[in-house]
Amino acid sequence: MAASQANHSTSLRWLLRALLLTLLLAQPFAFAAGPVPGKEWGRAASPEAAGWSSDKLRAAQAYSKTIDTAAVVIVSGGKVVDEWGQVAQRYNLHSMRKSLLSALVGIAVEQREMRLNLTLAELGIDDNEPALTPAEKRATVHDLLKARSGIYHPALYETPGMAAARPARGSHAPGTFWYYNNWDFNALGTIYEKQTGRGIFTAFNEKLAQPLQMQDFRTSDGEYFKGGASTHPAYPLRMTARDLARFGLLFLREGNWGGRQLVPAAWVRASVQPYSDVGYDGGYGYMWWVAINARHLPFVNLPAGSYSAQGAGGHYILVIPAYDTVIVHRVNTDVRGNDVNKRQFGELVRLILDARKTKGLQ
Repeated sequence: MAASQANHSTSLRWLLRALLLTLLLAQPFAFAAGPVPGKEWGRAASPEAAGWSSDKLRAAQAYSKTIDTAAVVIVSGGKVVDEWGQVAQRYNLHSMRKSLLSALVGIAVEQREMRLNLTLAELGIDDNEPALTPAEKRATVHDLLKARSGIYHPALYETPGMAAARPARGSHAPGTFWYYNNWDFNALGTIYEKQTGRGIFTAFNEKLAQPLQMQDFRTSDGEYFKGGASTHPAYPLRMTARDLARFGLLFLREGNWGGRQLVPAAWVRASVQPYSDVGYDGGYGYMWWVAINARHLPFVNLPAGSYSAQGAGGHYILVIPAYDTVIVHRVNTDVRGNDVNKRQFGELVRLILDARKTKGLQ
């Protein structure tokens, strides 16, 4: 009887969670229908005209010069409020590339080229020795998106820290445990290309870069990182801050760009829901990091609904729907030793948001 009651209680909790998630996904973001740029970014006449303080933005810029910041773009109301540094320089995205792939997967799902419930066994996905076990092959595309596959095979393009923290093979069943896992992200790239028949960089160009009128994107700025550890390559890409700001604004606009729905709105909402609580960083969605109860970055309390794409070394696309704001931060990680840690970026964001004169939505 006790076991039955416990199972009933667990089922009820998951049902309530599902109902709450459904309600959340049904609600439009506050600024989903706002303006977007054309071929060139529109710029506010002045920060003050857009509800920001020039003096406080200068203070934020001054702080950024004390750390390894290479470029910053601040977009509010669909226009550039301020920018500094090498905003047209192509830097490595590092792990921000994963959020780009998530958007492509959402488009493919809507076009019925991919299904989230398919298992790796059904998709014919394996890896080199030691090959995947039958239990591991029960992981689904949905599990990979959420970094909950339970597959702890060696992966390409992972940091030494990621490799050291990797759980033991078979220690967690698919769908039951979150681990930030390059194997999941790389295998998802393989699945995307296999199911759609398109390369990731070509697809991004056709599906997103061209419609967004990105100023600098070139498919040749992407490459596949291959090696003996795994058959699934990583897909590093170089992009500029001003182009990434367009991608961030696309998500802020719920996938709609000037009346054209490039990414399904429901996918955008689902992508930035926290499916896993990951501690100080908040939560994790579909390859996006999500604020939970203001937990996301040190030194700054971000409003509910904020989320970010993050890359090693201090690369960020921070989206704050409550403020109709996108902040892009880049570091020249081609120079060895250049790095902006989370505490430094959190302080920079605090200074930037302190420059807001308008309160926005809370």
